[in-house]
Amino acid sequence: MNAPNPPDAPATEAAASGCPVAHGGPDSVTRLYGEGAASDPYAIYARLRERYGALAPVLLEGDVPAWLVLGYRENRRVLENPRQFTRDSRIWRNWKEGRVEETSPLIQMVGWRPDCVSQEGEPHRRLRAAVTDSIQAVAGRGIRRHVTHFATKQIDAFASDGHADLVSQYAEYLPMLVLTRVFGLAESEGRQLAVSCAQVIKGGEEALAHNDRIMKILGELAERKRDEPGADFTTGLLEHPADLDDSEVLSHLRLVLIAAHTTTSNLLARVLQLVLTHPSHLAGLVSGQLNISAVVEEVMWNKPPLAVLPGRFATADVELGGHQVKAGDLLVLGLAAGNRDPGVRPDATAALHGNKAHLAFSGGSHECPGQGVGQAIIETAVDVLLHRLHGLRLAVTPEELTATASSWEIRLDRLPVEFTPHHP
Repeated sequence: MNAPNPPDAPATEAAASGCPVAHGGPDSVTRLYGEGAASDPYAIYARLRERYGALAPVLLEGDVPAWLVLGYRENRRVLENPRQFTRDSRIWRNWKEGRVEETSPLIQMVGWRPDCVSQEGEPHRRLRAAVTDSIQAVAGRGIRRHVTHFATKQIDAFASDGHADLVSQYAEYLPMLVLTRVFGLAESEGRQLAVSCAQVIKGGEEALAHNDRIMKILGELAERKRDEPGADFTTGLLEHPADLDDSEVLSHLRLVLIAAHTTTSNLLARVLQLVLTHPSHLAGLVSGQLNISAVVEEVMWNKPPLAVLPGRFATADVELGGHQVKAGDLLVLGLAAGNRDPGVRPDATAALHGNKAHLAFSGGSHECPGQGVGQAIIETAVDVLLHRLHGLRLAVTPEELTATASSWEIRLDRLPVEFTPHHP
């Protein structure tokens, strides 16, 4: 079975290359970037599901073709079968054949690097062990204490005002400030790194420059920690028995920094949004009748911090979701779409208490290794905020809250609140 053909679409060079949008020109295939995608991504997922089923042809930034996996079961199949769907982008046909520029913002997200995400088998296990061991070592060294310190400092800056934007004044930078302690970085570098990490995920012309900035800061950090080791994640990588070389250390510092900050800041904003737009949630948390972990799980199902996960590459021709995927095709995983798959969740409004089978943490051998750290940051950040700010309430109607989407995520723009002012 050939790739699905949009009706009345002209033949293109893409068709000749065997890419997933065969016989479909750019104007006839859905783009996952730009203003159209930002307006209502969930409506796009629904339309694609209705037209194509569990797998749909899409265009990523620069009109690069890919398959978007929409079905929950199909996402699980891709995530849990690295022999069929590898994370190693060196087999990506459009890259090998020169149809993707080296300067493409997509390379920052799907390009090959000497890190555990880009590898499978024994190389993956070796590098993954270094990451998980180093994360576990720092996780027990006061993560919640660091969060409490920086959360208090952030709140002190606006507590006497009686109003704030909990995105720009709290959620957007707090995780990175915590990560500066985890990595052994200077606190002063936190805001600059937060901006650069967000730009790498967002894409666009500035993504490459921001990635270079991140690499420069992390390169200097690694050099410093060789001479001055400490009880931090960076030192853990440098001294791990897996014996990572310089490029492997730097690549993993980049990987964990970008992934941990962008996903945790987005998730924190969404958790606060849910709490403030549902009075029962707020009352339950303040009274202790509701556990914050239950609120986090609800957000993981309905608004995961990464809506689309890059990327996997078919190792051979294979059938998926009723469509024929060709060897070397790029697949991107629709985590948000899969979580709302009517086949496994016919009532998207039904309660999901205790159900942790969502796709938000990915799955298989590449499942997120820092779940515990992210959970600790969010739970502590919410707890500190609710206990510091009395009379906390949303300053606008829920309908006035807006979000901006890129190829990979949907971020809340702002979360204006009011509360009883007090002097810290």
